[in-house]
Amino acid sequence: MNNQNFSYCKHLRTKKMFTGATVMEAFADKLDEHASPSHFWCNRTQTVIGVDDQPVHKNVCTPGRSCFEE
Repeated sequence: MNNQNFSYCKHLRTKKMFTGATVMEAFADKLDEHASPSHFWCNRTQTVIGVDDQPVHKNVCTPGRSCFEE
């Protein structure tokens, strides 16, 4: 997925955001085959389930989702 032209919900969070990484670095796909998947959560619900009762992930917290905010 090309992250350069992609909009993420402003409420989407990942642990990597708290390491000084840029938004693009925090949400970048891992190229290393041994990299573990990132953990995402919604800042509004503070859980892995969004306001709309659907799972949270960078690939689904996109425009078109009812709770998405740019």
